[in-house]
Order: sequence, then structure tokens, then C-alpha cells
Amino acid sequence: MDKVTEMYGTNVFNEQTMRQRLPKETFKELEKTIQDGKPLNIKIANAVAHAMKVWAIEKGATHFTHWFQPMTGVTAEKHDSFINPQDDGTVIMEFSGKELIKGEPDASSFPNGGLRATFEARGYTAWDPTSYAFIKNGVLCIPTAFCSYTGFALDKKTPLLRSMEAISRQALRVLKLFGNEDVRSVKTTLGPEQEYFLVDKQYFEQRKDLIYTGRTLFGAPAPKNQEMEDHYFGTIKSRVQKFMNELNEELWKLGISAKTEHNEVAPAQHELAPVFSTTNIAVDHNQLTMEIIQRVAKKHDLVALLHEKPFDGINGSGKHNNWSISTDTGVNLLEPGDTPYENAQFLLFLTAIIKAVDEHQDLLRLAVATAGTDHRLGANEAPPAIISIFLGDELTAVLESIENDTTYDGVGKELMKIGADVLPKFTKDTTDRNRTSPFAFTGNKFEFRMPGSALSVAQPNIMLNTVIADVLCDFANELENADDFESALHALIQRTLKQHKRIVFNGNGYDDAWVEEAKRRGLLNLKTTVDALPYSILPENIALFERQGVLRRDEIVSRYEIMMEEYTKVLNIEALTMIDMAKKQILPAIVRFEKELADTIVLKRAVLETLPSSYETGTLEAISTAMEQAFAALKALEVKVAELHQIDDFELAAAFVRDVIIPAMDSLRAPCDQLEMLTDTELWPFPTYGKLLFGII
Repeated sequence: MDKVTEMYGTNVFNEQTMRQRLPKETFKELEKTIQDGKPLNIKIANAVAHAMKVWAIEKGATHFTHWFQPMTGVTAEKHDSFINPQDDGTVIMEFSGKELIKGEPDASSFPNGGLRATFEARGYTAWDPTSYAFIKNGVLCIPTAFCSYTGFALDKKTPLLRSMEAISRQALRVLKLFGNEDVRSVKTTLGPEQEYFLVDKQYFEQRKDLIYTGRTLFGAPAPKNQEMEDHYFGTIKSRVQKFMNELNEELWKLGISAKTEHNEVAPAQHELAPVFSTTNIAVDHNQLTMEIIQRVAKKHDLVALLHEKPFDGINGSGKHNNWSISTDTGVNLLEPGDTPYENAQFLLFLTAIIKAVDEHQDLLRLAVATAGTDHRLGANEAPPAIISIFLGDELTAVLESIENDTTYDGVGKELMKIGADVLPKFTKDTTDRNRTSPFAFTGNKFEFRMPGSALSVAQPNIMLNTVIADVLCDFANELENADDFESALHALIQRTLKQHKRIVFNGNGYDDAWVEEAKRRGLLNLKTTVDALPYSILPENIALFERQGVLRRDEIVSRYEIMMEEYTKVLNIEALTMIDMAKKQILPAIVRFEKELADTIVLKRAVLETLPSSYETGTLEAISTAMEQAFAALKALEVKVAELHQIDDFELAAAFVRDVIIPAMDSLRAPCDQLEMLTDTELWPFPTYGKLLFGII
């Protein structure tokens, strides 16, 4: 057996390991819980816990943790050892079913959005048996949900699991109408691509902005950026390849199916893509992927930047959310087949998605809303903030023929002719790809391209699952009561397409004309996080989530508050970091350079009054002017930050950040970046874009 197959999943308590280590009846009962959602009794839990403990100890683990995903955007864990002291002064290693099923971390310091008072500290973690336990850093990690003492979800996994149940429940109703009596469950699947930057650790450690915020707050363009387009899919540098090799091994040990790796468009930017898996597992795996990318990078004296826009003026990083939906019998419900016009089941699910995306543009936009994403959307590297769907020419033509009751002639499979006989012939896809579309159909899945690289993909998938489940519910209600199913089905698809075709756009999303066209169509253009988030608490959206059993009103309102406060906190930290860097590093460095120039001018004139000093005097004049502008902008930003700290209302604070703080930060950055272009490189206080982007050799 080769090395990869031997190592793959070795640190995961997966189905194969459970089959080997659990009694046959215990495994069957656990399988019912995993596959069908059956309750797990304590007897079975004890047996699973014992087998899991023995396996983990054999792997060198001494501790276990309930691994969960609070509203911080990262994961959390509290380690407990297996030891149980005995009366004779020795210890035994124990792990019970109760410890497996439930944990009690202190919930007081996690974001809660007002769901609990400060003194109500108790929280609970509950085992998610559908996501395998694993060993990380010598600790047995048990994927769990996280809730408050009063039962409110304080995490991202709980509503994700609820949304998966909702879409399965409604999709089953629809599938039964098509005679699919053998289908017991429907699962959404996910393949999140992960983009990131790598920079040399020595340069990272000299940049306070990267350390504190994950992005550069100052930085003039390097002489070369990405304009030559030579980095994309280019040869991977040997140092980066060594990092990628170790990264793959660490991911494979955890059963994470890292599949594709390559250089991305921007210098120092890279991408990793996995094979599809069930959505909650894919979300878990992506959180682990981000953590392990950063950890492995440090072992190679590199630092991985996951921020959506770490460098101004060049491409940022996204996380393309490849979403699909499949039955437990192995049928991809978004597979059109060779004759999509005749595939009524596919067309109904496609129509449901079109309606859901059109009716709930606001929810999909706010699902990706962060301060970092605001820098990236619409910047010729990511879709615009306007939600639309790309279907391609063939599917669009199919839907138009249904809408208009005309005959669809179809297009045959066309062979690509490349112009050299030696090259192999292959079938041309029926549609191109559209990288400017936020939500693009790509064969048998939709690629939601708006999420940023640092985002937990739980949030966009909660939204997708919920809004589509709600439309499927409406469809099932209508069709279940129809006298003639086929006629009602045709009428439903036709009517829905007519009502929601405005959301379909196959053109260039970067074109300014699209902004005006989208406005004419009545599509939303929510450019910032502060614009988007208030839509989450509209009465109709709260009713939607309560109707599908995904989030309760209090949980929705709390998330709104948490996300608005997070936006403000992120920008406050960035503003304070800018002030610190400008005051303590940039301006003192400029003073030193000014002194060098002034001393040189004085020295030249002392030697010979007529000695030319146009460089020195011209540079000194330009620097002095820019420095005065920078100092004035610095003082103005300090005043505005002080004003921000006096605002108690979280909504007013977020709006103040958007409208006042960000422009003030831009006003400080502009003259400072100009100063960098004028200043002796040896005197500039931190590494430039040139070193950061091209420093890995």
C-alpha cells in the first residue's frame, strides 16, 4: 500500500475504525444515529467512548476536548485529561459516554449578542456524531454544537445542522412526488476552495499591521505586482512546495481530502481545494484547514495570511463555496443529465434555487458580510455586491423555452478543434464559466463566489439551505394538492421562471453598465457590511428562519448584534494600529531622513554655494509637504477614534465607522504611502510590498 493511502484518515475515528473497534450491535446503533438522526442512548455512548479513548491513547493522546465553533469565526477547545485519580495514589484513564455526549465550557466570554447575562456563565457542548472525532496536536477532538444554559445556539454548527435537516425534510416531500420512495434523506454537499497568501516570517514579524489585523494598513505598490499574470498556475517555488507537501500530509491524516493546489493570480497567493463532502463535515474540515495552513507555514518560516484583502491594489483571497444537493441513494439533484429539458425533477430544483436566490438576495449578501469582504467585492477579483445567478447559454435557453412554451432544439455535444492534429479531441462543455458571477451554475453544483477567505463557510450554507428549503416547502404544498401533477408542475416551473428571471445574468458583472441594469431590474446593491446586516432582522426574514426551525428570533437578533459589533471592533483595531505605526514608526523615520537631506544641503552649500542640490531640496520639500498632510490626518484620525469610543449604541457605532473612521484611515494612508515612495528604503521602518510579495525565494 502506498504512503498516502496508509496515512489517510489515520488520525480520525472514522467508520472503518469504528467497525473494527466497536461491537457489531453498537456500531449498528451508532450508524442509525449518524444516518437517520436516531437518538443515542447512554449505553451505546459509553461503548463508543471507551473504544474512542483506547484508540486515542494508542495514538499518544492524554487529553480530550469538545471542539466547537463559537461566533468568533474560529474554533474553540478546552482540554481535559483522561486521568482519574485513585485512592492508592495512582490514576486510571477513563472517558465516559456522558463526557462524550456533553461538555460544560464557560460561556461567559464568547460572543452572545445579549442572549445571556454576564453572570449566566454556563454553556453546553453536545457531540455531533455525524462528524468524526479526530486527534490534533495529541488531543482527542470531538466535534460539537455549543448552546447556552437556556438552550440558545451560541455557535455556527447548531443552525447549520438545523438548516441541513430543514432542506432534507422539504426536499424529501418533493422527491416523493416524483416517485422516489426509496430516498430516506437528502444531504447538501460542499467543496470550499481556500485561497491564502504566504509571506516570509521575518518580514511578517516587522509589520504591526499584519500582526494585529492580518492585513497591511500601509504600503505603496511594488514596481511589479500581478500585471504580468505570470504567477497564476505558475511553477511552485521549492520552498512553497515543501510547505504544501507537509500541509497535504497533515490534512490527509485528518481525513481532509486536499485535492488541488496551485499558485493564484497575485504574487505569493495560493489555493487549496478539497473533494466534496457533506456540508457540516466540509465546514469542520475547512476550519481545520485554515488552522493547519497557518501552523504548517510557521514550521517553514512562513506565515499564512487568510485575510480577504491583505494587500491594497492586488487581488484578495476568497473561499469559493461549491454547493450541491444529493440523495442518500447517490443521486445529485443538480445533475441536469444529457437532456435537461426532459429532466423535470432537475428543473424543479433548479427553479426553486432561482426563486430562493431572487427572493433572498439580502440574506445571501449578508451571509458573507465582514469588514474584510467589503475591501474585496467588486474589485476585479471577486463578484460585485449585487447578487445574480449565472446559468450559461444552454440552461438559459432551456428555461426560456419553458417560460415561453416554445420548442427547445437543444445543442449537440461539440468537439473542440484546437488546430493541431496531434492534440486529442475532447467534448466541449455546453457553457463557459463566469468568474464575475456571485452564484454560478458549474455543471452539477452552484459556486457561491462571494465568501472571503477568512470566513467560516457555515454562515453562507445556513442561508442557502434555509432559503431553498423554504421555497421547496412552498412547491411541495402546491404540488401535493394538485389534481394533475404534471400540469401543475409545468405551470409552477413556468410561473416561477417568469416571476424571478431578473436574477439570471450571464454577462460581465464587473461592467459598470451592470450596476445600472441591476438597478433597473430591482436587484439590491448592498455595498458594505453595515448596509447588509440590518436585513437579517426584518420581520419577514425572522419569520422565515423560525418557520424552517433554523434560528429563533432571539438567536437572529443576537447574531445581528454580534456581527455589527465585530465590524466595529475590527475597524477600531485597524485604526488604532494605523495611529501607532504612523506615530511611532513612519513619522520618526521621516524626521531622520529629513535630517539627512537637510544636513547634506547645508554641507554642500558650506563647501560651495553653487553646488547643485536639486534632488535634496526637491525631495525635502516633497517629503515635508507629505509629512504635514500625514500628521494632520493622524491627528484627525485620533479625534475620530476618540469620538467612536464615546458611542454606546452598536448600530450607530458601526455606521460611524463606515462613514467617518474608514475615510479618515484612507486620508492617513495616502500621504504615508507617498512618503514610502520618497524615502530611502534603508530608513523605511518596515518591509515594503516588494519584500512581502516577492520575498520567498
